[in-house]
Amino acid sequence: MNGRGDELVFMADRDDDDDDGKNHGKPKKMRRDPMADGFGPYVTRSLHCIFFTTKLNYLLVCVPAAMYARSSGFGDGWVFTLALLAICPLAERLGFITEQLAEYTNPTVGGLLNATFGNLTEVIVSIYALRAGLLRVVQLSLLGSILSNMLLVLGCAFLFGGLSRKEQTFNAEGVMMNFGLLLLAVMGLSLPAMLHFTHTELHGTDSELALSRFSSCILLLIYIAFLYFQLVTHKHLYEEEDDDDDDDDDEDELVLGFWGCIFWLGLATVLISLLSDYLVSTIEGASASWDFSVAFISVILLPIVGNAAEHASAVMFAMKNKMDISLGVAVGSATQIALLVIPFCVIAGWVIDQPMDLNMEVFETATLFSTVVTVAFVCQDGKSNWLKGLVLILAYLLLSASFFFHKDPDLAGRSANTTTTQFVAAAAQGSA
Repeated sequence: MNGRGDELVFMADRDDDDDDGKNHGKPKKMRRDPMADGFGPYVTRSLHCIFFTTKLNYLLVCVPAAMYARSSGFGDGWVFTLALLAICPLAERLGFITEQLAEYTNPTVGGLLNATFGNLTEVIVSIYALRAGLLRVVQLSLLGSILSNMLLVLGCAFLFGGLSRKEQTFNAEGVMMNFGLLLLAVMGLSLPAMLHFTHTELHGTDSELALSRFSSCILLLIYIAFLYFQLVTHKHLYEEEDDDDDDDDDEDELVLGFWGCIFWLGLATVLISLLSDYLVSTIEGASASWDFSVAFISVILLPIVGNAAEHASAVMFAMKNKMDISLGVAVGSATQIALLVIPFCVIAGWVIDQPMDLNMEVFETATLFSTVVTVAFVCQDGKSNWLKGLVLILAYLLLSASFFFHKDPDLAGRSANTTTTQFVAAAAQGSA
């Protein structure tokens, strides 16, 4: 791509396997260079697409509102609510920008980019929570992200994709490889919990922490091996096959250049980082204001907002009958959280001297195991329809209700201590 105003085009969805013959005789999809009309029109189109193409962007007014509420000393409930609402459109726009960036790659790398930047919100929130010592919030929010991706996001993709088609198909072999890795991650996450539950630790909680750190290193190695498997040796299992029924005219127009994508990704990351700091610092106060448990907020509310990018991407690709990419975003994101983000948080806690471990407790571990097994059975035949999507969505509602009535002992104790501290401070200020 160069800077001249000629009618330049580039190849989207490039396939490096032309020598295999599967694309022989088929023309590659060609798209117009976003900068072809000059820099001014390009900037205008970019701003319009970023800010004015979805009604969800109305919530962007909550970004300055959250900043004002924080600086003006509003209550934690208000700050948390505004920050939560503000992150939602930012996460969705992050997904849109990532989709634009993915058009400069092949479908496999594109799905990986969607999953990676889709998890960026969770990573940022987790880092701020780690620094604040809210280790249980980190565990529960990442667990909630896995549950949300596998049940809510995938369920909506199956449901909306199946409304206009009797049945959709995808590569079951590649998806089942993800579920094999997810079950391995469940094993790594469950062993510290079982060690704690059976009271067989050799050195008390130090044994759980050491086992968690060792398991995290193993899971990270497995993820690196999986990337090599997915992107090099067996990438054919994760690539979308060409569909003759698809009309090229239905393809979305590319409106952002490569460096434009990088700029908007950077800006969205900065804003999400700022709002994540607000969320972490006010989550306990918001729990008291809303009369919701911190566990419910961490497992259900935070992941729904954080997964807005994956949600939008997976549903969009499913409605275009690109189920391999849709599965790559939803299930791939859950795999990435289990094998990369959670172990990364354990290692990061080790570096900053925070005792972050993999002990999710028995209730949470059982929930994760049942979710992985259920979704694996749903996807094993490589076919999807609207009923399967509805089943997954209703399963997520069941889990949401269970966490609404679930009392987490660690968070209950912390909330009680926080409330007592706030009461003492208020009393002292009143007497003064």
